[in-house]
Amino acid sequence: MGRREEKREDLKAKLLAAARDSIERDGLANLRARDVTRDAGCALGGLYSAYMDLNDLIIHVNSLTLKALEQSLALAEVKDRSPTDRLRNLAQGYLKFAITNRNLWKALFEHSPPEGTPSPQWHLDEHLFLLSIIAQPLAELQPEMSAEDRAVRARTLFGAVHGIISITLEARFVGLPLERLEDELDEIVVMIAAGAAAQREK
Repeated sequence: MGRREEKREDLKAKLLAAARDSIERDGLANLRARDVTRDAGCALGGLYSAYMDLNDLIIHVNSLTLKALEQSLALAEVKDRSPTDRLRNLAQGYLKFAITNRNLWKALFEHSPPEGTPSPQWHLDEHLFLLSIIAQPLAELQPEMSAEDRAVRARTLFGAVHGIISITLEARFVGLPLERLEDELDEIVVMIAAGAAAQREK
């Protein structure tokens, strides 16, 4: 790697760290290119020499968040447990990550690319990892289900868990009391898993 490329990679890392810190502190809605470049110690034009634009930078921040989420789920620690326990672990891990990294977690769902600028495929694939790890225990609970139906069911289960967490953390009037969230989330996952197992036994 040449000196020029090293400088560019260093600038990318500084901008990425500055943007991540800004989102973590103030939320995605308050992210400003001028603030990011100031915190990174470069001119505004430096952003556009390292990334395509602010949207591209946000995508890379969200990519870091998804990697951190995957690491926080402790998948290896529960790989030998029952499919129900693995689904419970996923839900509880997702909840803990959302609470601990509130603004970064919200940015995963708040960010919308400008019209005509779709998210790159590599980033869409990163979002799909959650669905793939939900589908694995579902395959054990309902082995007769087709891969297509299982992918849909994984989306349904993720939507249920995410929705419960989201409306509660946003203090919506239909949200759960925060002190009940963990137990209720666990209960709904157990109920869904039991229903899936019962269907298999019919």
